[in-house]
Amino acid sequence: MKHIIPIALLMLIPVSCEVLDDDISRHLSESESPLVSLEEVAVMLASLPMESCHLQEVYDAVSASSSNGYDEEYTMRDLFHLPGKGVGDTEVKSGKDYPRPLKDLISDFMRSSVATRTSAFTDDDPETYLEALMTSDVQIYWPYSDLWDGESLPVVTFDPSDNSEVNEGYRLVRSETGTVTLEKILVDEEMASRTPVWVVNRNSDAGFKTLEMLRREDPLWGEGGGVIIVSPSMSPMTRTDPSRPLKSLVLKDFTMNRHYDSWFAGASEFFVKTGFVEDFTASTEAELKLYNPLITDFMIVVKRSQKGKPQPFNAVLVTEWPEQMTHCAFMITEDDGGTRTEWKCTALVRIASKSYGLEINLPFNSRDDIVWRGQLSGRWIEANSNIVGHFGDVDLTFEVVEY
Repeated sequence: MKHIIPIALLMLIPVSCEVLDDDISRHLSESESPLVSLEEVAVMLASLPMESCHLQEVYDAVSASSSNGYDEEYTMRDLFHLPGKGVGDTEVKSGKDYPRPLKDLISDFMRSSVATRTSAFTDDDPETYLEALMTSDVQIYWPYSDLWDGESLPVVTFDPSDNSEVNEGYRLVRSETGTVTLEKILVDEEMASRTPVWVVNRNSDAGFKTLEMLRREDPLWGEGGGVIIVSPSMSPMTRTDPSRPLKSLVLKDFTMNRHYDSWFAGASEFFVKTGFVEDFTASTEAELKLYNPLITDFMIVVKRSQKGKPQPFNAVLVTEWPEQMTHCAFMITEDDGGTRTEWKCTALVRIASKSYGLEINLPFNSRDDIVWRGQLSGRWIEANSNIVGHFGDVDLTFEVVEY
């Protein structure tokens, strides 16, 4: 693999002074779709005369997404509609106004004279392509962005969507004669951890609310991190029996021990789902039919750099564990999309020394990785409170909290 050292001043010279090899079709596979293909977008971004302000814009956006509990990502929707905005933001978190945002460079590139630019999309109306790009699910993913030195230009690559760990990347280089051309290089995760690399891939998590976003929406949930979440239903006034101690099941931390996707696809998005019954006081089998199970469903994004490192979760999975409930249903999935399906499972309750199962349907997607699923017994949870447990390729720490 070729060792790459980005040249910080390379793209700062106005493009009008250069002979630029921007024939994108020469760098693309003939089988690739000409409209908003990931490779095409990667080549286009690498061909732009970016300056430090454009790099800062992308850095601001991916940093904002990360602080909101999402991956280090900058969607094309946000890039065109509100430059510098991260996933989960309602406005630009940095508060910056970008005089010449990246969207202007992209627009100028697409509207440049056909006589001087031959590309894979010259047959398409530039306005049509721009509209398709800004409404697509394409994004810039910047792994290890927190290590950026604030100056180095990125190598731009794309998700090959075949679970490869190495792919072609692109950068502008200057020849001895002063000609600027687009050079292909091989990119892997090791390079991305020491050199800025932008990966053009598709967004898969913006449609979900992270735990961090849920905390912000409801002030009664607390700050998270090192603080236990307190949800509204845990107020003593709502308890069936205020004199009886309230036991809640909390997932304190979550550790991912292996990556579930190629690094080009970004972080792993896990969904933690628990099925249980609340305020359960049934004393007969007939009364059992009056109860409908509840489901808690949280998403946690674990970045590539966080592998093997416990991530604070501190979410209440069961707000009030009834004395009669002996087992809850529990499932962890890693999101890979597909059609919606269900896992039919049960929570167990005890009535008059007999155990009964309450059927619960926990939803997931057909292509999801099932990290772990099964039943958690109340006895096991109490005996292992604050002890790390192994669940497939993740480690979890549960805690039983009394109020």
